[in-house]
Amino acid sequence: MVFHVLNRGVGRMQLFRKPGVYEAFERAIEQTLETCPLRICSYLLMPNHWHLVVWPEHDGELAAFMQKLTITHVRNWQVHRRKVGEGHVYQGRYKSFPIETDAYFYQVVRYVEANARRAKLVTAPDLWQWSSLWRREHGDRAARKWLSKWPLPQPREWLRVVSGVQPKSQLEQIRQSVRRGQPYGSGTWTQRTATELDLQSTLRPRGRPRKVESPDN
Repeated sequence: MVFHVLNRGVGRMQLFRKPGVYEAFERAIEQTLETCPLRICSYLLMPNHWHLVVWPEHDGELAAFMQKLTITHVRNWQVHRRKVGEGHVYQGRYKSFPIETDAYFYQVVRYVEANARRAKLVTAPDLWQWSSLWRREHGDRAARKWLSKWPLPQPREWLRVVSGVQPKSQLEQIRQSVRRGQPYGSGTWTQRTATELDLQSTLRPRGRPRKVESPDN
């Protein structure tokens, strides 16, 4: 099963302020993969949050990888700022959302890889260096080595797809998955997966309207 994983800085604190800090997080990913293998299909780092689309091969892989990565990043972040043991870096435990391996997989990867362009950090999505799209389009063999194959064929004109405007309905559905912690897919698949993973509560209507959060881009 494929998962969309994300986390953000506590209080939307900026996690990455300069290139060296982004690079340090990417090195932490590489180091974590050496001891906790996990197929990474897509990723993108933003100033105050990050996204991964991962495809675990065995039970427990995702949890082991994320625990190791989070510990490594928090330690490095605190050491760099001379704040070891002081306060929190992340708003909480990472969030993960199952994705149906169908057209919905492409929708989520497109959402992730176009994130920086939607936030107006770059004029084209492949110009954001801290992403899987940049690695695939502009990186050398070493830069691409820890990106895995996808569970579905990668379209030949994928850059053109990501560069286009994603339908608002898809954006809202993905953001709802993030807000509610819902599996992302067709109605039947979502219901079945929520039951299997004990996530039925994420599908129930809420009795009191919730304050609308700003988009994750």
